[in-house]
Amino acid sequence: MEFRQLGKSGLQVPVLCYGTGTFGGGNEFFKTWGSTDVAEARELIDACMDAGVNFFDTADVYSQGLSEEILGEAIGHLQRDEVLISTKATFAFNGRNDVNGTMGRAHASSVNAANRVGSSRYHLIRQVEGSLKRLKTDYIDVYHMHGFDALTPIEETLETLDTLVRSGKVRYIACSNFSGWHLQRALDVSERYGWARYSAHQVYYSLVGRDYEWELMPLGLQEGVGALVWSPLGWGRLTGKIRRGQPPAKDSRLGQGGDAGGPVVNEEYLYDVVDALDKVAAETGKSVPQVALNWLLQKPTVASLIIGARNKEQLKSNLEAASFQLSRAQVLALDAASERPVAYPYWHQRQFLERNPLPPAVRS
Repeated sequence: MEFRQLGKSGLQVPVLCYGTGTFGGGNEFFKTWGSTDVAEARELIDACMDAGVNFFDTADVYSQGLSEEILGEAIGHLQRDEVLISTKATFAFNGRNDVNGTMGRAHASSVNAANRVGSSRYHLIRQVEGSLKRLKTDYIDVYHMHGFDALTPIEETLETLDTLVRSGKVRYIACSNFSGWHLQRALDVSERYGWARYSAHQVYYSLVGRDYEWELMPLGLQEGVGALVWSPLGWGRLTGKIRRGQPPAKDSRLGQGGDAGGPVVNEEYLYDVVDALDKVAAETGKSVPQVALNWLLQKPTVASLIIGARNKEQLKSNLEAASFQLSRAQVLALDAASERPVAYPYWHQRQFLERNPLPPAVRS
């Protein structure tokens, strides 16, 4: 398994990371992702370790803490320094085993519930302590802000994260789903005060979702921020099971309504991309999802792809995506099939490429 540097930090991560959003199925939304229990999780984690994938991603809100609990139990037979754990906080949390070891209570009308959300010092310290307890560990390798909190001063968030790094409870910090100015402002504040900086940005990026290339990829290149890619198969659309006249299976995440809150993708555009994937898959002897994942591994700033799987067969197939390399011609063919009009000011800047050169990912 190939390892890559995470941004310009000193941390090396495998190019594939196992996402544990399928662990638990603690509510109706997460049940559409999966309901993996501890025994199943341990089997999947062992398969990852056998393949050289030792990076596991979760979040406090995945099944309101249950995903973290199951992950903590499932890696209990491993040495802690054998694995890398990534988790997140920011979104509203009324979950399991909070810092006091009690079940969170859904009392949205209470005063305290107002502080169980966001990237404030109050919320982050509480959530780190809760995540450490649920994960049964003393430290978190990569700790993400799950989304941007415009109500909390950036200085408060970053000073808190720096304190957590200096305390040893967090090794590296990262963000997720930030806009370009959110990320740049945060990097500037960290530099100003000498605080820990975001080493990575967990982003949505796929063959049917290339918005990341417009601004966030050039920023990542310039500032040394690695991309950890979530939903690299386009929210389940690039599994090879969806084609013209072939809607999502009823037992799939999309078929069960698991696309709520996800990206909107034009159907004809999706079918054109899948046609191109089918062609490259036939040329390489690989599956459609393996080709879609490998395309991402050829792109600048990408450090690791967060892959999910409900069972061992799906997992082993996805792990194969890192075992080959598409040719430049194949990458360019997929680039062309998936190209979409860009928003302003990017379409204007692209008229003057001699002064606004594109990153390699979007050059034709």
